Amino acid sequence: MEVAIIGGTGVYDPGILTDRKEINVQTPYGPVNAMAGVYNGIEVVFLPRHGVGHSVPPHRINYRANIWGLRRLGVKRIIATTAVGSLNPKMRPGEMVIIDQFLDFTKGRPSTFFEGGPHGVVHVDYTEPYCPEIRAEIRKAAASFGYQAHDGGVYVCTEGPRFETPAEIRMFAKLGGDLVGMTNVPEVVLAREAGICYATISMVTNYAAGMATGPLTHEEVVALMQENTQRLRQVIVAVLKTLPKAQNCSCQSAVPNGDLLFKED
Repeated sequence: MEVAIIGGTGVYDPGILTDRKEINVQTPYGPVNAMAGVYNGIEVVFLPRHGVGHSVPPHRINYRANIWGLRRLGVKRIIATTAVGSLNPKMRPGEMVIIDQFLDFTKGRPSTFFEGGPHGVVHVDYTEPYCPEIRAEIRKAAASFGYQAHDGGVYVCTEGPRFETPAEIRMFAKLGGDLVGMTNVPEVVLAREAGICYATISMVTNYAAGMATGPLTHEEVVALMQENTQRLRQVIVAVLKTLPKAQNCSCQSAVPNGDLLFKED
């Protein structure tokens, strides 16, 4: 199973897959439950980031178990979705953003597999956090359907589960942030440590606090994501069809001898 789809808020159904079956993977960080299936002859894993029925809040997601489990299944590429608020007036609700950078404002999340010990101290390069090859395919797929997909954007990741204050939003904007969400870090960080190509399609659901016309609600985020589920599926399906079989990027070699960490006991 070389490709995984991580579904964020509002993206819970692996409807594009046939021959679906539930799978369970045991990891050093706990169990991972996902759905495996087939699309166009490609074996795909679908993992709902927030669990069944959106039962897990962003700060309680077991990111390390999720990525470790996907790595154990043989996943080499991840296409993720995220629901985001916009700090950038040019990135409007209903539009997609193919993010290329992040700012990490999380506070209490384990964010690495490398905790010293026999694997030593490991510092991983994140000059280009998101796989350029997958990003390029997403960009082409969105353009083929005529969808507005901004090429590049800075994702600000906050701890959650509360929404941000207007003062925080003004600060993030001054620091260069375009979008705000609660889940992309440490997911993208761990994927790089695991040698997995990773890219995210961020769907703008609303303007952030202080820019919106009223109070923010989780319900409006879910509603807009559900409205755009079909568009996200179309883009992901197109990417699955066009991804080259060989990886022509450096994501998988970011950690020298990284495979040793994931060897079966």
